[in-house]
Amino acid sequence: FDKYFQIAPCFRDEDGRADRSPGEHYQLDIEMAFVEQEDIFKTLEPIFFELFNKFGKGKVVSKPPFKRIKYEDSMLKYGTDKPDLRNPIEIFDVTSIMKRDDVKLEIFKKLIKKGSIVRAIPAPNSSSKARSFFDEFNNWAKEEGGKGLGYILFEKNNGKIKGKGPIAKFFSEDAINDIVHKCSLKENDAVFFSCDTKKNVERISGLARQKLGKELNLINNNTFEFCWITDFPMYQFNEEEKKIDFSHNPFSMPQVKIENFDDAEPLSIKAYQYDLVCNGYEISSGAIRNHLPDLMYKVFSKVGYSKEEVNNK
Repeated sequence: FDKYFQIAPCFRDEDGRADRSPGEHYQLDIEMAFVEQEDIFKTLEPIFFELFNKFGKGKVVSKPPFKRIKYEDSMLKYGTDKPDLRNPIEIFDVTSIMKRDDVKLEIFKKLIKKGSIVRAIPAPNSSSKARSFFDEFNNWAKEEGGKGLGYILFEKNNGKIKGKGPIAKFFSEDAINDIVHKCSLKENDAVFFSCDTKKNVERISGLARQKLGKELNLINNNTFEFCWITDFPMYQFNEEEKKIDFSHNPFSMPQVKIENFDDAEPLSIKAYQYDLVCNGYEISSGAIRNHLPDLMYKVFSKVGYSKEEVNNK
């Protein structure tokens, strides 16, 4: 058979999670042969569009083709691989600005020297809010396991946008202007800064983006916003065991040709894996399968499996 589908009752032996299918659910499972990733997207998008139009109680549904976002871009712009695109806030990397001589925020500079990065999370039309609003965000970030959030408010003064707030004095006028430009900020906006390791800063900035979206009433609850997250990393560094490990599905097709695979740096290799996300929830996922035995051996060799071990297991 070159393709099939099944609508199957599933019973999964795993813990229930608030943002995931429960242990018992019905699943539309599709297998297709001789296809590229784009063929799968074109097959599935009309199905989801019709389903959500029929059962979505009149809400507006994204029209095909759905937006495609690379995993790396999603983690930068939204701090998650399950972005809620109803929220217009995008996150920006401002590490290079924070390293400059005309920025005197020493606490960030010390962390950057140790490998931390800085992400900026804009807060549209919020500069007029009480000081307590910003302090509460800082405290909330610490409760979530982050290092807190610095912030700057932006107001117009003599025709120019000026920064104010507890840390604004550490920035030159040029640095303020560059932050405004980089983050597409306007008069009456504010911006929060998170400085931490890449993993932690993505998590905190992503949570802050969600929290700001809700508290500033930026989320349109009358829409279903779909997107595909693509180009997931094939491998990741296992911090506990201090070694390279698989990131997701080891049987996915890597985006590196077999003749170049041995020379490829593991953490740079992407896979043909994808998730379908709607309003911040992963609702479907899949991959192009690796159908080449010789390439499969190479894929497993990157994490330390010999050909004999692959055969035995």
